[in-house]
Amino acid sequence: MTTRVSSRLGEVGRTDYCGRISPAAVGATVTVAGWVHRRRDHGGLIFIDLRDRTGLVQVVVSPDAAEAFATADAVRPEWVVSATGPVAERPEGMANPDLATGAVEVRATHLTVWSRAETPPVSPADGAAVDERVRLKHRYLDLRRPELLKNFVLRDRVVFAVRRWMHAHEFLDVETPTLGRSTPEGARDFLVPSRLQPGHVYALPQSPQVWKQLLMVGGVDRYYQIVKVFRDEALRSDRQPEFTQIDVETSFLSQSQILDLMEDMVRSVFQEALGVTLPPWPRLTHAEALAQYGTDKPDLRAGPPLVDLTAVGQQVGALELPEAASWVGIVVEDAALSRKQLDALVEQARALGAPGLWWIRRTPEGVRTNAGRALADGGAGRLADAAVLGRDGLLLVMAGPMGVVNRHAGAMRLAVAAQLGRAASGFHFLWVTDFPLFEWSADEDRWTSAHHPFTMPNPSDLVLLATDPGAARSQAYDVVLNGVELASGSLRIYDPDLQAQIFSVLGLTPAETASKFGYLLDAFRFGPPPHGGIAFGLDRLVMLMAGAESLREVIAFPKTHTGSDPLMGSPAPADPGQWAELRLTPWGPDLPQRSS
Repeated sequence: MTTRVSSRLGEVGRTDYCGRISPAAVGATVTVAGWVHRRRDHGGLIFIDLRDRTGLVQVVVSPDAAEAFATADAVRPEWVVSATGPVAERPEGMANPDLATGAVEVRATHLTVWSRAETPPVSPADGAAVDERVRLKHRYLDLRRPELLKNFVLRDRVVFAVRRWMHAHEFLDVETPTLGRSTPEGARDFLVPSRLQPGHVYALPQSPQVWKQLLMVGGVDRYYQIVKVFRDEALRSDRQPEFTQIDVETSFLSQSQILDLMEDMVRSVFQEALGVTLPPWPRLTHAEALAQYGTDKPDLRAGPPLVDLTAVGQQVGALELPEAASWVGIVVEDAALSRKQLDALVEQARALGAPGLWWIRRTPEGVRTNAGRALADGGAGRLADAAVLGRDGLLLVMAGPMGVVNRHAGAMRLAVAAQLGRAASGFHFLWVTDFPLFEWSADEDRWTSAHHPFTMPNPSDLVLLATDPGAARSQAYDVVLNGVELASGSLRIYDPDLQAQIFSVLGLTPAETASKFGYLLDAFRFGPPPHGGIAFGLDRLVMLMAGAESLREVIAFPKTHTGSDPLMGSPAPADPGQWAELRLTPWGPDLPQRSS
């Protein structure tokens, strides 16, 4: 039988979304529309699970509705149809408690086919068990999957909640240019050649940093923007070449006030979008984070912080480690592990790059350890006491150079929590503050900005700019959620003389400074206010809120790990005429080579 596709345009007349048909609608006649998720023929009746972006509803077609029944007999998965009929309670024993609409069904009297579909390479009914490249090539089909679509419902809620909060707190949404010039953000720029000014390029923004600082000079006072930014860098599961920021800048607020304000914003968003009440966030300095967790992105879910055992460790007579500058412990309470499991932890530590690992167990029979004779008599017990190790507790000990051993112990802390299933659930935020102002680049043989060159130094460390730049701290701060950097910001320099001094430490000559940042320094001649800001990664935020494992699950049309788009086939070669207009000659492995 050939099923006619309706030629009527604009006459669907949908009255309700599929996923919102509730028992309150029983007796009412509704029209629902969407895609055929599944079709089941039970002899006398045909059942269609009809899907739209809100969910599924069961449509039942009886032979009594002859025309609708004939249409239902022909439809196949992913055909687009609408159904009209009364809402009824499902027969006793037929309700589906796993479905939001599982107590009701639509008994169709009319069924219209709006378009047919070929067998799709990505079936929304089959989940995500399809090669990712196939999913991305047919992303419009992948988006139909309810488990993926719900991420975009969440993203919409998050954006709406952010805008509501910003408006209530008198922030102005101001758009900044997409075509600008290169700014130092730590990654490669995407460049756009100028046709009207041959040999010159625009840079797509890595952030609106200088624009929002100029807005502060302009008196905007409280700015925000949900903005697309671009960075040409190596990709991974939580990084894309183009992504979205919640970008914020304020004037006349201290660092503490900015942190309080932004924490309130995020807590409000979680409450509105997820119904989750977040506790106050702890605050650690960069030095404290490294000492306690071995990283500046601590994951608070993985148990207690590291324990500093240096004072005791250097006294217990470890002949193998006479000059170990740092001793660090990982405490795991109630860890009844076998010897085989403990040996596996030692091997895991070596795999993470650590030279070794001692374990110390406190049992009813006493203290046991794999340290053998490496520790003096009673040394294992003294280390256990220093770590306040309880009965049936396990202490993992590492020793070595300062900083390095903390990094290894921090990685091992995470590995042990994952291996033992000890990681806590939920959302665990913290602030990390007082980052170093500079980093030494061996490749460039000079100091570089750890954040960016407009970051305000810690007032206590201004004297170090001339004597010991590597020891200077900044007034920069990060938001970390479950071990992922979620936001980064700082107070900004607004004193032209101090900004010039920072540029000098970075090795920029006055001529280079004027060429790269003259517009900003000129603006600072006319009364810049004290200001600071922050930028949240919206994609990362939604990814973590949704429990997704990749940014690609919360970006509608993402790129692959190579930066390509299988759907559109980009990047793609440009037309020779376009290159000619730009006065450029393409070159590469498969193109004519440049003459040397």
